[in-house]
Amino acid sequence: MYATFLAIGAVAFGGGYAMLPLFERMIVDTHGWLSISQFLDMLAIAQITPGPISINSATFIGFQIKGVIGAAFATVGLISVPVVLVGIISTHQKRFKESRIAQGIFIGLRPAFVGLIFASVYSVADDAYVDIYSVFLFVFLLVLLRGLKLHPILVILVSAVMGLILYL
Repeated sequence: MYATFLAIGAVAFGGGYAMLPLFERMIVDTHGWLSISQFLDMLAIAQITPGPISINSATFIGFQIKGVIGAAFATVGLISVPVVLVGIISTHQKRFKESRIAQGIFIGLRPAFVGLIFASVYSVADDAYVDIYSVFLFVFLLVLLRGLKLHPILVILVSAVMGLILYL
């Protein structure tokens, strides 16, 4: 488990949402630790709990598979490489900030991160829409969030209530 999350943390740059396609491939497809339905439930839990989605996800998956020890190994595995990289970069911050090579790399990585996030959205959306109600719920919640600028926490609460009404 540590090795799997170490591999994810070593190559999945760009934040939690950019990591989701790799999480899905490794956790659902490669290891079969969770079904796609369980993976989507895990994402919902990871998003509504405080903290970064990638760490919450690793902790949740590790706990589901091997309990507290699994949660610890998955979480430590995920953050090992980023912690080392942040340590290196922070000690050489001035050089990185002034380096045209580093700037070029970071500018080049931005579209990749956006692509990974869109891939994640596509993958999750493919399995999240279980019926016509879920499509309408998505549109309704998008209007609340983006159109009416409702606070995200309120949108989450509204979605939970709507889920109870529609699917209970």
